[in-house]
Amino acid sequence: MTSAFEETTFSFSDKAPPPPGERRQQARHLTILRVGTLISEDDRELCLVRNISAGGLMAHVYSAYQSDQRIAVELKTNQQIPGIVTWSDGSNIGITFDAPIDVEELLTAEPVLDNGWKPRLPRVEVDRLATLRVGATTHWVNTRDISQGGVKVESDQPLEPGAEIVISLEGFRPVAGVVRWHQEGLAGIAFNQVIPFRELMGWLRGT
Repeated sequence: MTSAFEETTFSFSDKAPPPPGERRQQARHLTILRVGTLISEDDRELCLVRNISAGGLMAHVYSAYQSDQRIAVELKTNQQIPGIVTWSDGSNIGITFDAPIDVEELLTAEPVLDNGWKPRLPRVEVDRLATLRVGATTHWVNTRDISQGGVKVESDQPLEPGAEIVISLEGFRPVAGVVRWHQEGLAGIAFNQVIPFRELMGWLRGT
């Protein structure tokens, strides 16, 4: 059976989504999975977007949010949508955007950047130790931020772009990946397989 949290409903309505149980006629909608980042004054965390329209969204969250709290939503890399929390119901919150968004533009495929890489999945900052294995060599690194698709690390050792690695995050299973870039002691690693959202959130909430 498919979980209710496995899909995101996109609506072309100019109204923000209502709380669960309140049904509203919608001209068109589309369901796919969407993960976003909620950015408040003090924190940044991943969420599952359950329903989104031009006027706002409903998100499944893992921290407490208050009505009238200012917040920003990041659904595409470095594109933050400001809004306000208008209701809270258990693990779900409703956010009304300050201005309507273009839902059709949001549904388009992520563009390829000038360097050839696609924008990253939503990420959160995390400061944890990890071991990085490159061939027969293993050394310690510090994680800087992580998403379902990759991780940024701080390393004293130079990492060659294209190198295949296995990273073992503190309290998490080993994950295979490839070094995408290395600059001034920082490196970006793309995982070979996207980490399931629930597994990543379980680790993040436990750290």
